[in-house]
Amino acid sequence: MKKSLFALLLGGLGIGTTEFVMMGLLPVIAANLDISIPQAGHLISAYALGVVIGAPLLVVFSGGVPPKKLLIILMILFTVFNALSGLAVNYYSLFALRLLSGLPHGAFFGVGAVVASRLAEKGKEAQAISIMFAGLTIANLAGVPLGTFLGSHLSWRYTFLLIGVIGMATLLCLQLWMPALSAPKKENIGQQLTFFKSTESWLIILLIAVGTGGLFCWISYISPLLTEVSGFSIDSVPYSLAFAGLGMFAGNLLGGRLADRFSPARTAFALLIAMSFSLTLVTFVSEYKALSLVMTFVTGLLAFALAAPIQMLMIQSARGSEMFAAAVAQACFNIGNALGAYLGGLPLEAGYSYTSPEWVGVAMALMGASAAAVLIQYKRRNLIGEVIPS
Repeated sequence: MKKSLFALLLGGLGIGTTEFVMMGLLPVIAANLDISIPQAGHLISAYALGVVIGAPLLVVFSGGVPPKKLLIILMILFTVFNALSGLAVNYYSLFALRLLSGLPHGAFFGVGAVVASRLAEKGKEAQAISIMFAGLTIANLAGVPLGTFLGSHLSWRYTFLLIGVIGMATLLCLQLWMPALSAPKKENIGQQLTFFKSTESWLIILLIAVGTGGLFCWISYISPLLTEVSGFSIDSVPYSLAFAGLGMFAGNLLGGRLADRFSPARTAFALLIAMSFSLTLVTFVSEYKALSLVMTFVTGLLAFALAAPIQMLMIQSARGSEMFAAAVAQACFNIGNALGAYLGGLPLEAGYSYTSPEWVGVAMALMGASAAAVLIQYKRRNLIGEVIPS
């Protein structure tokens, strides 16, 4: 692995830890701040909202800045706001800091995806991007369980200290190992916003923003699902979450290979259909501990296999504005995060069981698959085509 790609992977580790650790910390944060679990779920939506706001704006207004310098600036913002989250005094201050922590998330991945594709060997761009996103999966394999353990046994504030340390390590690696790539040609805001004039772009936006919501309906409430339905103790949740992380790690690598071997749109369609079946199975087997862990692995695998394909879809749809499009992809992913956490919480607030969010997730995954099917047909009709490597 190139050292430059490792620096991006480490950044993904920090970002993935702060994004997904909240799912395991919901019960302890809710108890500490004297709020309900669905209300604590709003902290997940706050981070996602920050990503949605920051992803396109930071990329648009940083046009012409060399990628290395921009990545370092974004990681400084990430490190500072996450460290301050550990000092939050109440729900409202933590909500605000979670929103601010999300601002650099999408822009970092957007810039990083384009940088990774430029550093990759020809024909292996999606696999290079998947290395960066492997940081997200390693976060779920190691960072999230460790952060959940710290939060459950010491304090959730130590979890954010851990994230700040990862951010500082990323800054060092970026400074030492990221090559000084030339800045992309600066485009004015109007030129970059032409991306939204394409029907293809909106289909991809719908695919990501709705389809990935299926993942977040499940994982946003995975901690109470494991404890209240599967019967795991709160102390064993960090170890159970490692199964999700292991699945995400394997799925991310699989998704990169599939997107290089087949078309990104067809890969996304197949994975979303598979995810809808997986979420359905979760509702039926979660009361059995062993099967619950198996489906935790499988659902994580299918969900994160989407990462590289959807990023490649965005990059391929916006020649000349790749960083902006890749950042928009992250904004859409976190719209899915916010929608999944919010919509998945509605049946819980209505008094239904902790398996009820999965049914909302099934519906969102199928809607995303429908958008992918329309996208495939649209590209075929308009002679855009999808080249399937031999």
